[in-house]
Amino acid sequence: MKGHSRIVGAAGLVAWLVVSLATPGAAQERWNRGQNIQPVFEGWERNDDGSFTMVFGYLNRNYQEQPVVPVGPNNFFEPGPADRGQPTHFYNRRQQFVFEVRVPADWGREQDLVWAVTHNGRTDRAFGHLWPVWEIDNVVRRQNRGTGFAQGYSDNQRPSIRLAGADQLEVTLPDTLEIAVLAGDDGIPPPNPDILKRTLRPGPKMQAMVSPRDAATTGLAVTWLHWRGAGEVSFEPRVLTLDEQGQAVTRVSFSAPGTYVLQAVADDTVFTTPVNVTVTVNPQVAAP
Repeated sequence: MKGHSRIVGAAGLVAWLVVSLATPGAAQERWNRGQNIQPVFEGWERNDDGSFTMVFGYLNRNYQEQPVVPVGPNNFFEPGPADRGQPTHFYNRRQQFVFEVRVPADWGREQDLVWAVTHNGRTDRAFGHLWPVWEIDNVVRRQNRGTGFAQGYSDNQRPSIRLAGADQLEVTLPDTLEIAVLAGDDGIPPPNPDILKRTLRPGPKMQAMVSPRDAATTGLAVTWLHWRGAGEVSFEPRVLTLDEQGQAVTRVSFSAPGTYVLQAVADDTVFTTPVNVTVTVNPQVAAP
């Protein structure tokens, strides 16, 4: 439980900084664009092989702007490698438990793993470390992801997910792409069909990456994310439930040619498991 208090406290600290660094008038404004991105260290977990997993998220302070910040001098980790699988497309507002970075067993408590992001003229950093107070477990995840403070479900396992096809795909504009995934779970936590009667779903201004409420009614859902790539990506649908064979299918469209990384996330309301697919989008063929 010590980890929980620090993670919730970290989110509160971010909110305090937003208010304290702004003028009284600016603190009341909703910034649609032009603001920075604050990386966030969520905490760390132990792995069976003795290594550790550091978990990161972020706060995009813009309510509408979804920046693309490529890996490089404006989006990197140190010590290297600079690319540790972090997103380059940033959804709006606070996104928790977004991705994980594994560090070796001999990493040490005092060595930091730093994620730095520069946007709109400001560089912000998250400092990951193995201090005991930052250790997280499934209770911490549940409490921070908004699925309640109830005890139990200690045997909950992470959901599984895999692509039904290749992890390297190609499409030529203006064609769209159909992608299928296969996902499964242990049934813990169980489905809760009444959850939507008691909670508010995110509206269009709250572009949540993965909402535990999307999975609560069935116990498992899949959410598609635009992870990397400079153009706009649309999913139809973006949040999916599974058919009887455990399959979920979405259709993807792209606004511009380029190389994209898309991520499908299986969500059981406590744990999330991602799988990535890389898509090469070719420009439209000119008419002869």
